[in-house]
Amino acid sequence: MIKLLSIAVIAGLLAESNQQLANNSECWTDWFDRDDPSGSGDWETLSSLRSENPGKICSNPVQIDVRTTTGLTVAATGNVVFRADTTTGFVCKNVEQTTTPCHDYRVRFSCNPPFCGGGVCWTKWFDRDNPSGTGDWEVLSSLRAENPGDICAYPLFIEAVTADASMTPAIMTGDNIYAYNPTTGFVCRKTDQASNVCRDYKVRFGCPCSY
Repeated sequence: MIKLLSIAVIAGLLAESNQQLANNSECWTDWFDRDDPSGSGDWETLSSLRSENPGKICSNPVQIDVRTTTGLTVAATGNVVFRADTTTGFVCKNVEQTTTPCHDYRVRFSCNPPFCGGGVCWTKWFDRDNPSGTGDWEVLSSLRAENPGDICAYPLFIEAVTADASMTPAIMTGDNIYAYNPTTGFVCRKTDQASNVCRDYKVRFGCPCSY
């Protein structure tokens, strides 16, 4: 899931269109969050990520970028990190922390231009659900069923913003996001929020322009 540097998920400022081309010579994968720190820590290892996301990470990543699922840098959390590199991936062990346990992290990797492909085209925005029930469920399977032919078979990226005029990026709203990836889609559950309320979101997907 290659993410071009010219398209930042947190920007939310790109023009709205059904097919928007984004090209850049440098690229990043999408964010991955395979583990939670409830066990021995947070293990976002490259080998496991590759196994769970075949073809979506280049063979020789150039850089690794690590953030908490709420957008904080590792330095901002104060966690002691066991490993963070392009060979192993990212590992935070709870046993090595002196104050708070490991935060929940996500990672992405930068790749050389040949892995970037010919560009990414974005779908239109979709808003199939309102948060009046258990939360806001913008899941890919439901969106495909309700919008046949409008979303490619294997999206590369996903972008989620609030459905209001501000189009605030999901990771900047303060909501705890349950799912946010181009395989599942986007889910904000009320039970995960201290306020028991989710914002109303809309999503779009980045697809290979050839689809």
